[in-house]
Amino acid sequence: MGNPFFTPSGLPFGLPPFDDITDEHFAPAFDRGMAEQAAEVEAIVGDPESATFANTIERLERSGQLLRRATKVFFNKARADSNSRIEELQTTYAPLFAAHEDAIRLSPALFERIRVVHEHRATLDAEQQYLVERYHTEFTLAGAGLSPEQKQSVKEINAQLSTLQARFEQALNADTNDLALVVDAAADLDGLTAGELSAAATAARDRGLDGKYVVTLQLPTAHPYLGALTSRETRRRLYEAQRARGSRGNDHDTRGTLLQMVRLRAERARILGFANHASVTTADNTAGAPRAVRDLLDRLAAPAARNARAEQRALEGQAGFPIEAWDWPFFAERVREAEYDVDLAAIRPYFEAERVLHDGVFFAATSLFGISFTERSDLVGYHPEVRVFEVREEDGSPVGLYLLDLYTRDSKSGGVWMESLVDQSALLDMPTAVVVNNLNVPKPAEGEPTLLTYDETQALFHEFGHALHGLLARVRYPKAAGTSVFRDFVEYPSQVNEMWMLWPEVLANYAVHVETHEQLPAAVVERLEAARTFNEGYHTTEYLAAALLDLAWHEIPADADIGDVAAFEAAALAAVGLDIAAVPPRYSSPYFAHIFASAEYSAGYYAYIWSEVLDADTVEWFTENGGLTRANGERFRTYVIGIGGSRDPLASYREFRGRDAVIEPLLRRHGLNDPAGRDESEA
Repeated sequence: MGNPFFTPSGLPFGLPPFDDITDEHFAPAFDRGMAEQAAEVEAIVGDPESATFANTIERLERSGQLLRRATKVFFNKARADSNSRIEELQTTYAPLFAAHEDAIRLSPALFERIRVVHEHRATLDAEQQYLVERYHTEFTLAGAGLSPEQKQSVKEINAQLSTLQARFEQALNADTNDLALVVDAAADLDGLTAGELSAAATAARDRGLDGKYVVTLQLPTAHPYLGALTSRETRRRLYEAQRARGSRGNDHDTRGTLLQMVRLRAERARILGFANHASVTTADNTAGAPRAVRDLLDRLAAPAARNARAEQRALEGQAGFPIEAWDWPFFAERVREAEYDVDLAAIRPYFEAERVLHDGVFFAATSLFGISFTERSDLVGYHPEVRVFEVREEDGSPVGLYLLDLYTRDSKSGGVWMESLVDQSALLDMPTAVVVNNLNVPKPAEGEPTLLTYDETQALFHEFGHALHGLLARVRYPKAAGTSVFRDFVEYPSQVNEMWMLWPEVLANYAVHVETHEQLPAAVVERLEAARTFNEGYHTTEYLAAALLDLAWHEIPADADIGDVAAFEAAALAAVGLDIAAVPPRYSSPYFAHIFASAEYSAGYYAYIWSEVLDADTVEWFTENGGLTRANGERFRTYVIGIGGSRDPLASYREFRGRDAVIEPLLRRHGLNDPAGRDESEA
């Protein structure tokens, strides 16, 4: 049989033929794909005609289609269903991919052609002008204008970074699996639901530990089970396992790797003429500069820490002893119950996964955009647990495919995410998209319902917001497809989609008790709404600590000497007043996969709160304009998710909202708008 990547998929919507793909198909596809694209670029550069949009930019957009098909499948598999062969391929091809990309972006002849098109872009239409501007900016920031010696240094750094990122991810995944908490008796897991206990027993059996229980670790510091486990000793063990990842001095220790990455990123920034890596990153985002990011984060840090310390005093009053980090989630739930009569664990039977998906997530999307979802059991994903849904417009025309990979497994990275497997592009005659959502929900025993936690339900709505962005964008050029927008804008549509989780019309449609079939009582919903800002000091502080930690790492100049990771973290958090022992950062550096397992969020983890300014402002717009209506959905689709990366997102936001976003809705959401502006010590 031939290599399935060598020709476009013949399946509906261009779905990759996963039944035919084996791990041995990747390397030949990578090799041929890079060779084909190199030849395509060489033909562009060698064109004797003067550079035009058609003979330069459009041809670049058409190049590398085989490589794109293969890498999209590969990189999703590397995160969602990895194995030793995939890890070997990652290690081998990471520097080769970096070198291939550098050969294109650092080509002086190609950059000269792009420069010529950029100079004459006024004759182009708006979408073409924006695309040319993006190319010119990205090539410039990549180093296309550097001297040959400087370019060689950048190439060497990029190759090293690509290898180190793969090494970090593989080491973190291995340590996460090794540190999974093994528990001998069910009594030590008191507080977990029957489904969670069943999942722990199944995980133990899968590891040959019959009769025991295994709690798999989750990516953020605060494991979701910490809010339920009644045994303080089990909570401590679970928390310490979470915190130990990547820092045990063994073969899976990530600290040396991350320090190398920080130094290399800083050195590359110096060669490019920037003060630090954060300056390079923010230059090609809506923020523009690290100072703008720091201004926002610093504005939020002090009131968030004040609120967190006030919350800590309340928790210690409930507990009767000083609160440790492994105690906070547990006693926060006890205080929530006492003050708001809300028990998040008790409402889990109302969040059965199938109903959340069909009658919540899909229902909201249909109400807003008129799209429908039909499961396609005849189409297969990359793993037996992956489900495939066909998405169509209200008039029956095709939108694309949505894949859902819900459950955790040892072969999957922690966290939640969205990937695009097929990009929509009019230029490439690809009218529809194929996207996948990955979550890490523990899988219960066969026949038992999957009950989502409150946070898992929110995560599904969030990731589906990314999926909608990928599915509904309609663009001409592949570079602008779906979620291909600025990093500090991409979280905005997904955060907006979270609002529908508790929207009355949506909640009433899906929040039905799995056994009694009763709707979630209105009184409980009212108490959930009343408790929206409860524990926000904690949540905002843990997030801001991680965002500021990311910024601190990437504001380091090239000549800085950082020896101890823990000491650097402690100093960085103390400098902004977020050194609260009971509220650790959402991610500590040795397991901060967002910024060290890839380059996507390096110096960019601030993007969540930056995007949330737009999100909170947009939620107020929806609320003021009637909420879940087709008219509102169409407006949001027209000006936000429907344009992909084909135009300036902030200009489009102004058209959508009628003005720039304001920060006040965000401050109200997080309980940070204390008019007195007092420090907690003055309270």
